[in-house]
Amino acid sequence: MTEKTPRKKKAAPKPEAGEQADAALKKAVLKEALKDAAFDGFTDAMLAKAGKKAGADKDALARLFPAGVSSLVEYFSTSVDEAMEEKLGALDLSKRKIRERIKLAVLTRLALLAPNKEAARRAAAMMTLPIHAGLASKMMYRTVDAMWRAAGDTSTDFNFYTKRGILAGVYGSTLVRWFNDTGEDESATEAFLDARIENVMQFEKFKAKAKEALANFPAFAAWAAPKAKPKS
Repeated sequence: MTEKTPRKKKAAPKPEAGEQADAALKKAVLKEALKDAAFDGFTDAMLAKAGKKAGADKDALARLFPAGVSSLVEYFSTSVDEAMEEKLGALDLSKRKIRERIKLAVLTRLALLAPNKEAARRAAAMMTLPIHAGLASKMMYRTVDAMWRAAGDTSTDFNFYTKRGILAGVYGSTLVRWFNDTGEDESATEAFLDARIENVMQFEKFKAKAKEALANFPAFAAWAAPKAKPKS
């Protein structure tokens, strides 16, 4: 009797394959969602509809977007950040001034949002709700951090946080201006951004001069310095 040759078991798929499939499906869901978000906003119903069009069932949607539409909005923001970093990373910014690099970063991100401007407006409106305050802060931090890193910032001291806090104000206000800019070339937005950056630069110059002046008055500097709390 001839022995049957045992069938070779199929090799288990590599984890990377599953991750790549999930990444592709997640991207497909976002693509479909952005088509409807401009009209319907970011809702659970819109996410379910986008998932169906992209071929993602309920289990897949729950896995890819564990917090529902909040996760979808975060993924939208992160995707734009990554695209911005890729575009800026392909440029030689070494000969540009810091203010020029920051301006380019902001305008690059707005240009990436432009094809989905209304969806971006809906997402921004959603993030203004108190329930999303934590996520909104997280998303803003990631965006401005990506901008500063693309601009070549290597600070590790307190300036690391002040730079990002200041840029969050500049980008946030410029984003609102951009949402309301109906001009074809959006020159009003660029002028607004230039003015905000100029304000920041003037403030930085003021701080530098104040610090220099303060150094000439040791007694006043000692008086103005934070006082240590007396031991109880």
